[in-house]
Amino acid sequence: MNHPMTYLLRCVNCGKEYVPDRELYTCPDCLDRMGTLEVVYSLTSKTQWYRSEYPGIWAYADLLPIVKDPLPPSLYVGNTPLVRAPRIEREFGIQELWIKDDGKNPTASFKDRASVVAIAKALEYGYTDLFAASTGNAASSLAGLCAPAGLKAHIYLPETAPEAKIAQLLIYGAQVFAVRGSYDEAFDLSLREGFQKGWYCRNSAINPYLLEGKKTGTFELIRELNMRAPDIILVGVGDGTVYSSIHKALEELAQLRLIGRIPTIIGIQSEGANAVCRTFYRGEPFTPADIQDATSLADSIAVGKPRDVIKACQWAERHNGFFLTVSDEEIGKSIVELARASGVFAEPAGAAAYAGLKRLKDEGFLNAKARVALMITGNGLKDARAAVPYLAERVIPVSVEGIREK
Repeated sequence: MNHPMTYLLRCVNCGKEYVPDRELYTCPDCLDRMGTLEVVYSLTSKTQWYRSEYPGIWAYADLLPIVKDPLPPSLYVGNTPLVRAPRIEREFGIQELWIKDDGKNPTASFKDRASVVAIAKALEYGYTDLFAASTGNAASSLAGLCAPAGLKAHIYLPETAPEAKIAQLLIYGAQVFAVRGSYDEAFDLSLREGFQKGWYCRNSAINPYLLEGKKTGTFELIRELNMRAPDIILVGVGDGTVYSSIHKALEELAQLRLIGRIPTIIGIQSEGANAVCRTFYRGEPFTPADIQDATSLADSIAVGKPRDVIKACQWAERHNGFFLTVSDEEIGKSIVELARASGVFAEPAGAAAYAGLKRLKDEGFLNAKARVALMITGNGLKDARAAVPYLAERVIPVSVEGIREK
């Protein structure tokens, strides 16, 4: 496969465009956070957006910045289930509720879509080592997909990351640095050391190609809905890249005249980690809100210094999207309620989308004709302990004779 289109990298702040280069990550003039870059394609009516002959996300190769053949089947990512939830539809009084369950990806998270594209770019540029900072999912994703590609993953994460996520990293053979600090401190340390050692960067927002992999989740959603975009899409928000990816995917489909309108995209943040929300509601021109000591049950979106905040706010403003915050208690209860009503067991960051839907219902935002989609970004087994405090049931001890009536 030779990429049929050229593409450039454009700064979301100053608008300057750059020819892609192996060491170009952010705008040299605007720098980190303000100067994140976005991939810009030359879309035409002849662009073939979907190719059934390729597996997983590579079916959208014409809208990905990959110039070599798709990676081998061992790195198969995508085609995750789209689950309809009629019980929730009836309870909420809406027409349709669809759940995009990306917990079914190879390492059980949405981040696999980004990691596999990062790996493809690393191979294209001749790298053998990649690094990432993560609260867990991006790290396990990179480690799990580097292993079969014969690449080495170097991971920086806060030492408070869930044990199950750390175990994944070690099982896949990654080099793991448990940082005595926050995710944001681990992020900054990874940049200093990773670039010094000459490794390829897989960090969210710093690497502009990650968003391209993430947008394939929305491509799949729309195709599975027979090109009928829902009215509302909800997703948990940390750095802001996943939120931006949904908008970008929909705008590209609209440019190709494959859909007629852009849905309302609602980003859900934890009350203890809401820097994107605060930045958005301060209004344009968007500048990052004060750095926050982020804490949340939803570790995957516990980000106090979001790197893609400007891009996310710009997309929301452009297409009438917005952001909501929910409490940890709302998130915890949503894990349980979503699992019991739909069969989808979401990690806290994924369940945040359902918590946001409940908030919309309570505020009268939904109507009987609403068609809604939730992007569930990780499997609940990633952090099963998070839901335990919100369970009414407990394990019942019994003797070997079994249950006896009193």
